[in-house]
Amino acid sequence: MTEILTVIGLDSPITGQNTATVDRLVQMCDVRASKPGTHAVADGAATTGRGSVLVVDDEPTIAEVVSCYLRRAGYATEIASDGVRAVDAAAASSPDLVVLDAKLPRLDGLEVMRRLRVGDQTRPAVIMVSGKAGESDRILGLRLGADDYVVKPFSPAELVARVDAVMRRIGRGVAADGKLVAGGVEIDPEARRVHVEGDEVRLTQREFDLLLFLARHPGRVFTRDELMRAIWQYSFYTDTSTVTVHIRRLRGKIESDPADPRYLKTVWGVGYRFEA
Repeated sequence: MTEILTVIGLDSPITGQNTATVDRLVQMCDVRASKPGTHAVADGAATTGRGSVLVVDDEPTIAEVVSCYLRRAGYATEIASDGVRAVDAAAASSPDLVVLDAKLPRLDGLEVMRRLRVGDQTRPAVIMVSGKAGESDRILGLRLGADDYVVKPFSPAELVARVDAVMRRIGRGVAADGKLVAGGVEIDPEARRVHVEGDEVRLTQREFDLLLFLARHPGRVFTRDELMRAIWQYSFYTDTSTVTVHIRRLRGKIESDPADPRYLKTVWGVGYRFEA
C-alpha cells in the first residue's frame, strides 16, 4: 500500500518505509509496538473509561501511528491487518469503535462493515478510511452504515478528534436497545417507529429513511444532492426540491415549532443537518 499518512508536527509526511519516523512517534506516545491482532491498553484507558478502538489497516505504519495516537488519548486499542482478522477481533473483544480501511486483503472494508452490522453481537461505530475522495464513495460508505468517512492522507490528530466526536455521539445518543434518542425524539430503526415527547408520529417510508439517515450523522451537513443519492439512490437527479418538501413535512411532524426547528436545521446555501 502506498498511501501517505500526514503527521501533525512533522515537516514531511511519512510512508511505510520511513521506520525511523514511526519509531520516534511510537516512543513519543510512550507505547510499545504490538503485532497485528494483539490487544494493547494505554494506562489512561483503564482509568478514564474512554472506550476501545479496533484499528484495521494492512499498512503497519499507518496502523501503529493511529493506534499510538489513540492510546495517548486514553483509548484501549487493538490492531488487525486484514478483513478476516478484523471480523474475528470485533467478535472477540466487542470494540466500541472500528477505524476501518476500505482496501484490505481477504475481505474489503465494506464487506467487513456489512458483517459488523449483522448478527446479535454489539454493533460498533465505524469510521471508514479510504484513499478515494469522491463524493459517491463517501456517500456509499455512509449509506452502508459508516458513522464517519476519512480520506487519506489524513492527520492522526484529526482522526483522534473524529473518534472523540463519534464516541460522544454513541455514548449520548444510542440507547441500550439500539434506539436513537435526541432530546424528545426517539427513533427505533428495527420497528421503524418514531416517538416525539412520548407520542408516536406517523411517517412515510421516505420521511423515516431521511430522518434516520440524518439522525445517524448528527452535526454533519448534507447537500440535497447527497441526500438524493443516499435516500432516493439517484446518481443523477436535477430536481432536488423533493428533499426540501420532505424536510418541511418532517418538521411539521417532529418539531414543536417548524418555523424555528430544534432538530432539522437548514445550513443556508449548503443543505441540512440534524442537531442531537
